[in-house]
Amino acid sequence: MKITVVGTGYVGLVTGTCFAETGNEVTCVDIDVNKVAKLSSGQITIYEPGLEKLFERNLKEDRLHFTTSLEEGIKDAVVIFLALPTPPGADGAADLSFVLNVADQLGKLITDYKVIVDKSTVPVGTAAKVTAAIARNAKVPFDVVSNPEFLREGVAVDDFMKPDRVVIGTESERARKIMGELFAPFVRQGNPVLYMDENSAELTKYAANSFLATKISFMNEIAILCEKLGADVDMVRRGIGSDDRIGKRFLFPGIGYGGSCFPKDVQALVRSAEAVAYDFKILNAVMDVNEDQKLFLLPKIKAFFNGDLKGKHFALWGLAFKPNTDDIREAPALYMIEALLQEGATVTVFDPEAMNNVKNQLGDKISYADHQYTCLENADALLIATEWSVFRTPDFNKISAALKHKAIFDGRNLFEVSRMKELGYHYESVGRTPVLS
Repeated sequence: MKITVVGTGYVGLVTGTCFAETGNEVTCVDIDVNKVAKLSSGQITIYEPGLEKLFERNLKEDRLHFTTSLEEGIKDAVVIFLALPTPPGADGAADLSFVLNVADQLGKLITDYKVIVDKSTVPVGTAAKVTAAIARNAKVPFDVVSNPEFLREGVAVDDFMKPDRVVIGTESERARKIMGELFAPFVRQGNPVLYMDENSAELTKYAANSFLATKISFMNEIAILCEKLGADVDMVRRGIGSDDRIGKRFLFPGIGYGGSCFPKDVQALVRSAEAVAYDFKILNAVMDVNEDQKLFLLPKIKAFFNGDLKGKHFALWGLAFKPNTDDIREAPALYMIEALLQEGATVTVFDPEAMNNVKNQLGDKISYADHQYTCLENADALLIATEWSVFRTPDFNKISAALKHKAIFDGRNLFEVSRMKELGYHYESVGRTPVLS
């Protein structure tokens, strides 16, 4: 099948590459001339484990193409996916201008029946708006389908190739048949394809991300309570996670969630609720908790240094909002860095993949190390903000030899408290008994 994907960000590039991997001919469209040139020459523009191999293979096999021309890109396509940004506007609601602008252009360009698919995360009612935008100029029949993505950065290729479920929002039998054929290779093991109306499909995406964000904020509040009551959040997490009604995932406390999805999707759902005069109390609390959690370690750090961080120098491991990605959007590490700088401290950072993105954003406000241990040189303490695997079993002798103070402030609970006590560290984490020096 011939497919067009408009937008080559995380969702667009993964979507286009994975569809090409199952034999489809895919053309990806983007207005960024430099990005299209890089992709066309075989240079992948995002870090996502497993994607580069598929990208190179399908480019070589001539199943994956890139262009800046929307007219060229949609020629002969049966399905057109819109994988465009929907950033929060000034009021927190999703900005649909990119999506609706392309929809308006499509109405002028399509010359035969097309299925236009909203792959972007969009609020309820977007399919109707896209339909109206296309219909203003279209002279041929078309259908607009909502097909939300459920990709996790770091495992996006696996999520696409072996989805837990595929949600397809359409009331058109013609579009349903085409979408079912397109996704058939990905659900051969029996995972469900869920057909529903467009509004329900759009809300499903927001509801899923908001529920997961709620679990994270709930556990972060439990972690705070654990510290106040003398309980251990790891024990509590295991105790409740063994209940299959709750599940083990998204129960790890830390310094808050970030990324391109949870923050904006929770906010957008709250704004959608406000638009129909509904006060979504739980999600407002989720956002408040997460905002506070980003700086959870700061009071602990200040207390260790008697309230004065001026002139102190910190090593920070981890910049990406989560491991196995270079995405720093809403990364808690960045909030911690800004807070430390405001306190008069200096910071050297290390991350396996996200360094260049942070350099582009922060420039020379901080220092950048080429290795996790050189990052520690002349530092008063080590802070951990992202749970990369390479940080889980470090050489503690190298750490203690490099630091001025044998102190670690761990925002991701990477190490066992008992182990840190044996090693003689001052060690503070989230929701567990501190080891005080």
